[in-house]
Amino acid sequence: MRGPRLQDVAERAGVSMKTVSNVVRNYPHVSPQMRARVQQAIDELGYRPNVVARRLATGRTGFIALAFADVAIPYFAELSRAASRAAAGFEYRVLLEETDATLEGERALMASSEAGLIDGMIFQPSAMSSAEIARHRIDIPIVLLGETPAPLTIDRVMIDNIAAAREITRHLIASGRRRIGFVGHEASSLTETSRQRLLGYQEALQEAGLAADPSRLVASGAVAASEAVDAVRDALDGGLDVDALVCRDDLAAIGTLRALQERGIRVPDDVAVTGWDDTRLSAVTFPSLTTVSPDIDTIVSRALTLLDERIRGYDGVGRHEIAPHRIVVRESAPA
Repeated sequence: MRGPRLQDVAERAGVSMKTVSNVVRNYPHVSPQMRARVQQAIDELGYRPNVVARRLATGRTGFIALAFADVAIPYFAELSRAASRAAAGFEYRVLLEETDATLEGERALMASSEAGLIDGMIFQPSAMSSAEIARHRIDIPIVLLGETPAPLTIDRVMIDNIAAAREITRHLIASGRRRIGFVGHEASSLTETSRQRLLGYQEALQEAGLAADPSRLVASGAVAASEAVDAVRDALDGGLDVDALVCRDDLAAIGTLRALQERGIRVPDDVAVTGWDDTRLSAVTFPSLTTVSPDIDTIVSRALTLLDERIRGYDGVGRHEIAPHRIVVRESAPA
């Protein structure tokens, strides 16, 4: 016995099949009353979308993947939320994939990634090189996010991390800070994200005639506030001498605030602290965080547009786009 079809739902609800499809795909421009009417018919019939049938009929499933290191990292959680909402306007649903930021995890993603179930993928790599990414996937369209160099054949959207790091460091210098450290980079093997942010930090110091002192670099074991707490504690115990700290991300900044407060070091009076990503946590820390704010909505919108164009047949060279960013000044590092 066959299960209920899209047509059955449309007849039960007294609407067109297109309206049912819009509700199933969570298309935003459907009235609440119509959505409730269709949802009631879906629930009564027990209808479930048939991805295989849709692909056979249209050549597409209506699903795309969003892949990154770890959804527990606040930036990626907020990116996922923005992508899921924006994708509805393109009539896509988003499947999340986590790679744990390991080479093995990213290779597994590129080798499978829900084969046959997705029309394309937005991917923020942490470990794979651009050449390896280009070799691994040619069967589905891909748009890359982030700082890893992109192949000439693949689209990529990012902010200018070097420029942003220069700007946040210049902000500290302009406020009178001179002994500026950096917290949160990897101890043994730098990711491209850390490399670019360190470079911008160093360039700002050099243009101001300040020394880029390796003793003021505080490495963290992982992207986690708890790791930053431990790293900054150890650095302070070892004689860390700073009046400001540029943190690689908001989690590192939150951990830094904790470690400084434990030692009775006042923020920003004694040491100013900046974050990166402008996650929701940054506005409610004590003190609230001055931070680099990437334009997530633009990043997501451009990535989805480029991916949709690829899915619809564009086969040209990769488009590499820079999204805007700004510095949000709060209590931890005032002007």
